[in-house]
Amino acid sequence: MSDFPYSDRFTVNRVLPERGRPREEVLAELREMAQAEDPTWETGKVSGTMYCGDHEHYRFLDEAFGLFAHVNVLQRDICPSATKFEGEIIAMALDLMHADAVTDGQPVGMVTTGGTGSIIHALLAYREHAAKHRGITRGNFIKPETGHPAFDKGCHLFGIELRTAPIDPQTTQVDVDWVANNIDANTIAIMGSACNYGYGTVDPIPQLGELALSRGVGLHVDGCLGGFVLPFAQELGYDVPLFDFRVPGVTSISADNHKYGYALKGASTVLFRDKAYRNAQYFFLPEWSGGKYHSPGIEGSRSGGLIAAAWASMVQLGREGYRSYAKAIFETAFTMQDAVRSHPELTIMGSPTFCFAFRSDEFDIYHVADAMKPKGWRFNGQQYPNAIHMAVTRPQTQPGVAEAFAVDLAAAVEYAKKKNAAGEAPISAAVYGGVPGGMTEEAAQFIEGFMEQMLDTQQSLPPL
Repeated sequence: MSDFPYSDRFTVNRVLPERGRPREEVLAELREMAQAEDPTWETGKVSGTMYCGDHEHYRFLDEAFGLFAHVNVLQRDICPSATKFEGEIIAMALDLMHADAVTDGQPVGMVTTGGTGSIIHALLAYREHAAKHRGITRGNFIKPETGHPAFDKGCHLFGIELRTAPIDPQTTQVDVDWVANNIDANTIAIMGSACNYGYGTVDPIPQLGELALSRGVGLHVDGCLGGFVLPFAQELGYDVPLFDFRVPGVTSISADNHKYGYALKGASTVLFRDKAYRNAQYFFLPEWSGGKYHSPGIEGSRSGGLIAAAWASMVQLGREGYRSYAKAIFETAFTMQDAVRSHPELTIMGSPTFCFAFRSDEFDIYHVADAMKPKGWRFNGQQYPNAIHMAVTRPQTQPGVAEAFAVDLAAAVEYAKKKNAAGEAPISAAVYGGVPGGMTEEAAQFIEGFMEQMLDTQQSLPPL
């Protein structure tokens, strides 16, 4: 029996079919898969993943996407709408990040395909800018341990030395003194998160900004997760520290439209305090026989549909819409955090926002995840120390979800106590994205095999 998805219901295409199938038949198969999968997150028990959860909004975005799905935004002369959409997305995002406070540069931005895209474009910009203006040929970049792995990936791809700063275990914020002591003549930039993925806490961006200015390096703020919800929480009066362009020294910010901007995957923005950073990573090849080639980013062809949908989401919701969703999300997050704090065996990590993590000194916290999984809860796991987190999105704001969390958590704590007393190990572990297994050297082979299984259909089934 194969574990390849849906092999028990549908034909597995291991070669291109000789004859095509009727469109309605294909659509019926797609509908069946979607109808089987959507209920898993519609309950509101899945951390993160589905940030909007509103099928009416999805239908609206689908229509916007469909009108421009066939468009390649490279062809601006044929489809000038792409220039309108992209330019206005950037302008609205800059406004959200208070670019009007900038007096020492010309704020600009780019639309990318996701958080990783925004992060690696920022890294490329810093590398090229440092090479051009400071003569650095082998730069280094400093990130907190809690910084997203996309920074590790980007540094690996672009030959940038990565220096990883420790965090304060109590606050989960970066150790600013360590960062200061490890900046040198080849440091191209440092970064902080607003907020970080693991704990939902915001690094001390004003302190990092002062440090970046005093040492003449860039400062990237990773707002991929919080960029489209924290600004509205600030407007509502929640205690969210400054992290945007109002902070002197912040030179770039990443923010994902496809998270709390409620756009379709994948759409993100990367914003720069001054166009000199963005323009440094442009690519030109004027002598190519195919014509004078130029590309503002790493990608060549890009989807006009995704850009149209991201624009449509922003202008349809407006500040009022985003504020209302942010209010419901923060209220729900704090209600759920109160449920965690009601158990002395559990400890919340740092001072979180809409995303929070909790651990235990009494038992392995993954026992809690094990107990809640059969009830439909899907948490994300952290390690060093072991913890689990909940990124609150709109599905969690449905009536009764926070109350169900409190009830199920109480039962899970009792379950964990019993398992700990019996000396039993939990089943769950910490891997980004919900893949089972721990990230140890031995587990690396497992993860490699898992990724192969996701990609290699021909290896996932017995030979024909």
